[in-house]
Amino acid sequence: MNIKKNQIYFIATCCLISLFMLTKVAHAESNPIGNCYYVSSQRGSDTNSGLSISEPFKSLNKINELKLNPGDKVLLENGSVFEDQYLQIKNSGNIEACIEISNYGDRGNLPIINTNGKGVWYQDYGKPLPNPWHKYKGNVSSSILLKDVEYIKIKNIEITNDREKSQPDHLAYNDLKVMDRTGVASVAKNKGTLENIVLENLYIHDIDGNIYNKHMANGGIYFISELPDNEEKTGIPKYDNIIIKGNRIKNVSRTGLAVAYSAYFDLFQNSAEIDQELIEKYGNTNVLIENNYIEDAGGDGIVTMYCSSPIIQRNVSNGAGRQMNTTDYPIVTQRVAAAMWPWKCKNALFQYNEAYSTKNADQGNGDGQAWDADSADGTIYQYNYSSGNSGGTVMFCLEKAVNSTFRFNISQNDKKGILNLPNNPDAHIYNNIFYIDEGVPFVRKDMNTGSALIENNIIYNAGKQPINEEWNPNNRIIYSNNLYCNYSNLPNSDNTALLLNSQESNIFVSPGNGPVKPNFNYLTYDRFNQNTVFDGYKLEQSSPAIHSGKKIIDKNGYNLGTDFFGIKLDGILDIGAVKSSK
Repeated sequence: MNIKKNQIYFIATCCLISLFMLTKVAHAESNPIGNCYYVSSQRGSDTNSGLSISEPFKSLNKINELKLNPGDKVLLENGSVFEDQYLQIKNSGNIEACIEISNYGDRGNLPIINTNGKGVWYQDYGKPLPNPWHKYKGNVSSSILLKDVEYIKIKNIEITNDREKSQPDHLAYNDLKVMDRTGVASVAKNKGTLENIVLENLYIHDIDGNIYNKHMANGGIYFISELPDNEEKTGIPKYDNIIIKGNRIKNVSRTGLAVAYSAYFDLFQNSAEIDQELIEKYGNTNVLIENNYIEDAGGDGIVTMYCSSPIIQRNVSNGAGRQMNTTDYPIVTQRVAAAMWPWKCKNALFQYNEAYSTKNADQGNGDGQAWDADSADGTIYQYNYSSGNSGGTVMFCLEKAVNSTFRFNISQNDKKGILNLPNNPDAHIYNNIFYIDEGVPFVRKDMNTGSALIENNIIYNAGKQPINEEWNPNNRIIYSNNLYCNYSNLPNSDNTALLLNSQESNIFVSPGNGPVKPNFNYLTYDRFNQNTVFDGYKLEQSSPAIHSGKKIIDKNGYNLGTDFFGIKLDGILDIGAVKSSK
């Protein structure tokens, strides 16, 4: 891996966690060390024992009444519909055996929990949040609630929490007082560090929560840490070894997936650079978010918060920011959303992700980007693909976005302005491909006061005529050794620039023909076999980008590693995100 040693360690740790959980599940199946409880809405009865397929419980209420022990399983029958029901797990597994919640039965529809506003609990961070618009306490309805529990694995369940099927609250859908809702919520409070929680292959949709509340447990999957009753006695509430993978989340309000807002936010407010000891003491560690598909999130797609070296990889966001417009969201403040980004994280790694059609930058969404390094230290975006995002490709957000790296990514026809630089102190942007639609500026006009070093990129204007670009509106950007296609001017700082006219250029095999919508199977597109949907961005045999790259020394200490297609980089670099075959 072309990342720092500490990130290699965390990737290895996450892989071991997954292997551990799978090993424990296999052990439980072959040598049961706990009970297996069966629940069927179709053929069950709450007077049954629940301990066999022939005597299943009927309702989830029976599970909520149980004291689950390490090694116990709760299995919901495929095809079952649990209307107006929910699960509130109050007990933990342990290092020897997790508690598992999953499905059983003949192949068919997954068991579905339709919560419809039930399962209400009270969230309270214990103190007001820095922004007075951000709600910090109140009722939340969650289909599955994990409160102060650990060593839990939940998989193969469908979940909804639909407001239209709930008891009428006589409020407009976008009223400030609408109750927050979640598919799966996890709360750390009075048990210190919660370890080993796995959420896998869940289909979470139609979670009609509050449009505005971004730090309540409000959306598809949301983890939080509240102030404990007695920190000296129970320890600091946070998470370690969290795996969220293979889930499909669609049509939720407000956030698709978030791990994990913390009541200790005030410890991270002063310095831009995040102290490693501080984030490991109060933040979340060993967080892996991979292979998830998020569609039509009302606000943000995936957000990691207060994490040390989280790994966010091979996820897809499609249509994030759905409700960030002046009709759905009439209140101006905090009407912002992007596809995938960190908040107050140290060394967050985003790689192999795809972001499509993040919405509404032209209708009131103040962001709308695919990617956003936001008040984070050491964020790296690499090997990602973005297309058609209304607010641009990437933002480095304000003064506390520091030590950011953006490399070996491909952007195709993102809108409004490719780079968003709102007063950030630094960003190292190198060896990317920016294929830019007609009329779209390279630097977004309302976010152009920040600093960046931009080198070895291919910047390709796909318009009909060469344009005169405003490359450096505030004289804080340095360009070096980039290839510019179809421009009538160059940045003053780029003394080794290559300039080509699009009509006579032979840079790529077939530019502009990358995917514009996600893969039909909800996974990222393959890029490692011989023929891929990204092949149009491979270099022509006679491309002037070949062997024209400069030597790159990453400003944040990362090794180069591979190109966009996973080809190892050695020898003379090419310009752009793709290594030639020469």
